[in-house]
Amino acid sequence: MDLVFPHHECEIAQAQASMGHPAVKYWMHNNMITINGQKMGKSLGNFITLEQFFTGNHEKLEKAYSPMTIRFFILSAHYRGTVDFSNEALQAAEKGLEKLMNGIADLARVQVSDKCDAETEKVVKSLRQKCYDAMNDDFATPQVISYLFEACTVVNKLTDHQATICADCLKELTEVMELFAFDILGLKAEKSGSNDSREEAFGKVVDMVLELRAKARAEKDWATCDKIRDELKEAGFEVKDTKDGVTWKLNK
Repeated sequence: MDLVFPHHECEIAQAQASMGHPAVKYWMHNNMITINGQKMGKSLGNFITLEQFFTGNHEKLEKAYSPMTIRFFILSAHYRGTVDFSNEALQAAEKGLEKLMNGIADLARVQVSDKCDAETEKVVKSLRQKCYDAMNDDFATPQVISYLFEACTVVNKLTDHQATICADCLKELTEVMELFAFDILGLKAEKSGSNDSREEAFGKVVDMVLELRAKARAEKDWATCDKIRDELKEAGFEVKDTKDGVTWKLNK
């Protein structure tokens, strides 16, 4: 908005002259960035570099924010809109990113049924087209994220045995969520491979413990059932008994 002709045109000319050919097919620029409602700029003393965001080494930052948190935050606003950085907004983005990544990860724990319930089938079968329509509507990334959050709600219901999904729909849901979150929006889970393996190992151990609890439950050994549940809770795992089985999640 404040860099009108010929600023960006000169940037393109310099890039092309230095490379000897066009750098890109499309040149896009986001709107202005503000800090707590004030335009970001060195002259105002409120300029924060990406490195400072990542390390938290700036007086206006309460903590460090990961690269994916910054990316998710920017994608949560339309590129034509003003992006206002604040600790509150960044922390909300951090939670939103965690919610989305957890939802995608939890797809691996969803149990397949013979058929979908009507609501699940409706969401799954419309998700791909809704996300494409949003991206085709001037890169409406906030709308895409909202659709992915709706899908996360479905995943939560599935892991809690409050909904059912068939194999084909689970495959479609997984493909669409991964396509738009990872390939199109460029997000990724911020964990190393070793952490991923450790999380998977934790899951196997919890499942094994819950199998022992189920055996105790079948034998009506309620004291052992309660002891296992309470000790898992103390370790940070929330266990729920539902009419369709037992579900668990790690409270971080």
